[in-house]
Amino acid sequence: MQDITSQNARFMKMTTKHRTPVLIIGGGPAGYTAAIYAARANLKPTVVTGPQPGGQLTITTDVENYPGFAETIQGPWLMEQMQKQAENVGTEIIYDTINEVDFSKRPFVCTGDQNTYIADTVIISTGAQAKWLGAPGEEKYLGFGISGCATCDGFFFKNKEVAVIGGGNTAVEEAIYLTHHASKVTLIHRRDELRAEKMLQKQLFDNPKIEVVWDHVAEEFLGTDEPTKLTGVRLKNTKTGEETTRDFQGIFVAIGHLPKTDIFKDHLDTDAEGYILAQPGTTQTSIPGVFAAGDVQDKIFRQAVTAAGQGCMAALEADKFIGAEGLHAEDEKAVANS
Repeated sequence: MQDITSQNARFMKMTTKHRTPVLIIGGGPAGYTAAIYAARANLKPTVVTGPQPGGQLTITTDVENYPGFAETIQGPWLMEQMQKQAENVGTEIIYDTINEVDFSKRPFVCTGDQNTYIADTVIISTGAQAKWLGAPGEEKYLGFGISGCATCDGFFFKNKEVAVIGGGNTAVEEAIYLTHHASKVTLIHRRDELRAEKMLQKQLFDNPKIEVVWDHVAEEFLGTDEPTKLTGVRLKNTKTGEETTRDFQGIFVAIGHLPKTDIFKDHLDTDAEGYILAQPGTTQTSIPGVFAAGDVQDKIFRQAVTAAGQGCMAALEADKFIGAEGLHAEDEKAVANS
């Protein structure tokens, strides 16, 4: 009898309906900032964190470019503070993952592993993640010499020799950017020509601090255990099969990003790469009342501070939408009876 009761309890939990004026999907800088602004507008937002609460900053070590902190801070600590701030002003945080959405009518219905969420407005802030090579040592030295963002981490490699892996616009842009910090930048590409725009290629080839290594792939990232630190990479020539080892103090993997938008693609307009399209100068998507903030729609800047800015925009736009539509954000009775 006890087992049956437990099973019934679990089933009830799985089918719980949660009513909220503002549902925020994703708990990174964009999501938490949206929550802070929505809560301060008395919209009683709910954040569904997804499988990685805090987003990409939770796997980032030193953060020096987020405003307001004179000293270096840690990415996970920053996200903890954002979450606590959101909670302190009235946000409900739920550790769940949305796997299905229905934006065909209002209120919107989003189904998670634990609950079904019914919302007047939805802010999507699921973010994007860098593509990784999957080579041995890559995960081990991530944050300890390996990075996916030159703008974020280039400063830490001042006067050091670094490498960039990739051949598209992102890789070339990151290589050029890193010349402002590193003493030398080596671009490693698996082919014998780049995919980047010709103008970017000219800037790359004209820069005396950049060397290009053609027809090579990373076979293994090398380093030490105590302390955990990248020291170089073992490369393989794609034409001859010959393997060589190169020493680098930093390596930037720049083979693209993947927006976390799979469950939204059949419901919202996206571009060819899967990024959600928003109306210019706003976070409004192709569905009125559904907004997108942060890396899920921004494939250019991809910074915590710009994501936070868009989170603010999304919350303010959600507040305006709720007012214009005559929705009762403070209707406690509707929430309780849903």
